[in-house]
Amino acid sequence: MIDYNDFLNKDLVNVKPSGIRKFFAIAEEMENVISLGVGEPDFLTPWHIRQQGIDYLERGATRYTANAGLIELRNEISNFYARKYLVKYDPKSEVLVTVGGSEGIDMAIRSIISKGDEVLVVEPSFVCYKPIVEVCGGVAIPVPTKSENDFKLTCDDIEQYVTNKTKAIVFPYPNNPTGAIMTARELKEISKVIIKHNLFVISDEIYSELTYTPQGHTSIASIENMQERTIVINGFSKTYSMTGWRLGYALGPAKIIEQMTKLHQFAIMSAPTNSQYAAIDALKNGDSDISKMVMDYDMRRRFTVDAFRKIGLDCFEPKGAFYVFPCIKSTGLSSDEFCERLIKEKHVAVVPGNAFGDCGEGYIRASYCYSIDNIKEAISRIGEFVKELKNEDKN
Repeated sequence: MIDYNDFLNKDLVNVKPSGIRKFFAIAEEMENVISLGVGEPDFLTPWHIRQQGIDYLERGATRYTANAGLIELRNEISNFYARKYLVKYDPKSEVLVTVGGSEGIDMAIRSIISKGDEVLVVEPSFVCYKPIVEVCGGVAIPVPTKSENDFKLTCDDIEQYVTNKTKAIVFPYPNNPTGAIMTARELKEISKVIIKHNLFVISDEIYSELTYTPQGHTSIASIENMQERTIVINGFSKTYSMTGWRLGYALGPAKIIEQMTKLHQFAIMSAPTNSQYAAIDALKNGDSDISKMVMDYDMRRRFTVDAFRKIGLDCFEPKGAFYVFPCIKSTGLSSDEFCERLIKEKHVAVVPGNAFGDCGEGYIRASYCYSIDNIKEAISRIGEFVKELKNEDKN
């Protein structure tokens, strides 16, 4: 018999599976389950974007593109960041088109992290950062953020965890799962500490357009002296409801993008061709689509926060992305216990907060990128569940 453990990558074996997927596996075997768990827009990709993808398929655009992506698309990505966030990138050398934002994160981390390097991972945050660092032989150092600080990263947070081995920091704003954002003023203060310690930044800005303040999103790359030490990751999945098209991009210094492109070249070759043509149209003609979706998300956001508070769960008001992160500590259950009992007893799927880092314990993540009717029914069931828990305590 072959012992496959002798052949497996030990660093990969030691990585825990995503804490998000466990509850979806349970939900798949049950009937009448309402899920607020997946971060996938319920909107269809706007028709004019789909039409562009269809047109290019019909024209026979089914061959590989350049490894870095169509130059027309890289031009539009560069134009988008210049007009939206006032940061200019050379489309020929500083833009890489990837298979979703997730590949961009993977390429960025693998391009700069060597064995033993420490990476500060701001938490709670998306589940992939820490495992990728560890598979690279790096050391992921969680930097917990607090609800009393609106889940924002502070200068003191960095100072507490940085060492002489720290090479980079993963900067996840607007944040999944909390919905927290960072203002331009806050980013200026943070940048001083980052520069002081000579850190590189991987800025995951996949939710940049889903921001619910008049000021909108500020890219950390737009802060003075930060563009030269930042890799920006973004994409089309959330902004244009293009999750299945699998298209993202990375922006950064030419020397870094060169190495990321080399990895991408060997691992992927190029991103899907018709997706790239569709994305060109999204960037050129999709601003009004974004506005409509953001308006709808904002309505759901305000309703969802208020609904959770009405059933007795303290809920931080998110200013970005499409998630709420209510606190369930008052129930006396752990995040896992709450989610497991909720799905089994009330057929509602949400994600335990500790799936996004240990500091997420005592919280749950619920997405409001679902129909308002589903949100209403799900929170009604959660309210019943919370009420029943209180009655259990009385008995």
